[in-house]
Amino acid sequence: MNTSATPPADVALATERLLLRPVRARDVPAVTRLWTDPDVRFHLGGPVIDQVVRIRQRRIVGAPGAHAVVRASDGTLLGLVTVEPASRDGETEVSYQFLPEHWGQGYAREAVAAAVDRALESTQSVVAVTQEANNRSRRLLEAIGMVHAASFVEFEAPQVLYRRTA
Repeated sequence: MNTSATPPADVALATERLLLRPVRARDVPAVTRLWTDPDVRFHLGGPVIDQVVRIRQRRIVGAPGAHAVVRASDGTLLGLVTVEPASRDGETEVSYQFLPEHWGQGYAREAVAAAVDRALESTQSVVAVTQEANNRSRRLLEAIGMVHAASFVEFEAPQVLYRRTA
């Protein structure tokens, strides 16, 4: 439990309720749930296959741009936010996944907004892609000031690209 007023040194970003920090070895079981939970993966192509999960497990700890989102009050891992510079057509892309038991509490919006704000300090625009059918994700992106910029088909499903500029 982190009860100090100052976040730990490895915290990339702190919000009112959350800490975004590099993924640690002890986070791997919860992060693995993000990749394998059918509810989390419903709009992401379904659960990741075991072979890919094993590869991701070896690469996620300390991976650049991958942030474990933890509740500051008790250190519970809530989700993962990834920021990838020069990802989609040269633009910085943000992506996110949160465990279902933490949905509907504003954690994802708080974390993604903070990550996008931070990214916009060093780049002109940030994009995010979600399935057209993922209304919760679309509402989140719109709530943090991202604007629908394009629609296309990818991974055999209609997708929408949102963008926010500095």
